[in-house]
Amino acid sequence: MAEKQSPRPDLPIASLLDAFGTNLEFSRDLAQFTSFRTGGRARLFVSTETAREAIRAIKAARRLDIPYFVMGGGSNLLVSDDGFDGLVIKASFRGLKLHGKTVIEAGAGEDLADLVDFATSNSLTGLEFAAGIWGGVGGAIYGNAGAFGGDVGSIVTQITFIDNDLSIRREGPEYGRFAYRDSRFKTTHEIIVGARFQLQKGDQTKIQARVDEILELRRTKHPEDLPSAGCFFKNIPDPTQEHGKLAAGRLLEEVGAKEMHIGGAKVFEKHANIIVNSGGATSKDIRKLADTLKEKVFERFGIRLQEEVQQLGDI
Repeated sequence: MAEKQSPRPDLPIASLLDAFGTNLEFSRDLAQFTSFRTGGRARLFVSTETAREAIRAIKAARRLDIPYFVMGGGSNLLVSDDGFDGLVIKASFRGLKLHGKTVIEAGAGEDLADLVDFATSNSLTGLEFAAGIWGGVGGAIYGNAGAFGGDVGSIVTQITFIDNDLSIRREGPEYGRFAYRDSRFKTTHEIIVGARFQLQKGDQTKIQARVDEILELRRTKHPEDLPSAGCFFKNIPDPTQEHGKLAAGRLLEEVGAKEMHIGGAKVFEKHANIIVNSGGATSKDIRKLADTLKEKVFERFGIRLQEEVQQLGDI
């Protein structure tokens, strides 16, 4: 969530340290925090582990007229090669806890993979679809991540977030207005702190078998050792197709996407809807390749693909 476009350029270091404390870092490389492993540096950077810490950082940024951006896991983020001329607040809200017998509470900064493992170890079914989806819990809620006919929004029972008045709130799933790869938070830019998920008791052996099956399917189609954000484009709603979606990858394959590359950015040979950093790619390479793919599909099918990936800065 970025705000304010005109930072004060010459704030003294003493004022910054007084506002943000010794946790403040200068000129922090952002590429290491993104799954694409591209992007420039943040002029200012601070890591926060609790909602209260994040609120204090945001209040300080607003007071000092510094533009800011709250970063989650970085798995669906393309950062400008020029970086960000402001403050990046890294939100690392952790925690996994079982409530009663079938409800899991997870911090937004937890890896989705760890949430799936936690559910499996507690013999809880309902999250198997999320096996192998990259990123954190917060990002999964923000984009209503899903696969194999399931999605996060359908199992959320409570969302904890920081609203735009910097109050910590808890709301039910209806507040999220979940839709296909979409939620209210994409519009409000409120900061997700954590959530509770309603699951069901199941047989651990069967749950693990389904998780393993999905992971194996993903291994055959997804890169394991190349930086990527997973699927770059959303599938297209179509009630005549399986799960009600026309795969964007099918359209991309028909326009020859798998043979396309720009600089170090290329389309993954096993999945036409995945762009990988094959080595030395810049965010500009990835942006140009994505735009080319969109134009090819539009020219051929008259369909304008929508992106799942969020962008920070001008590319």
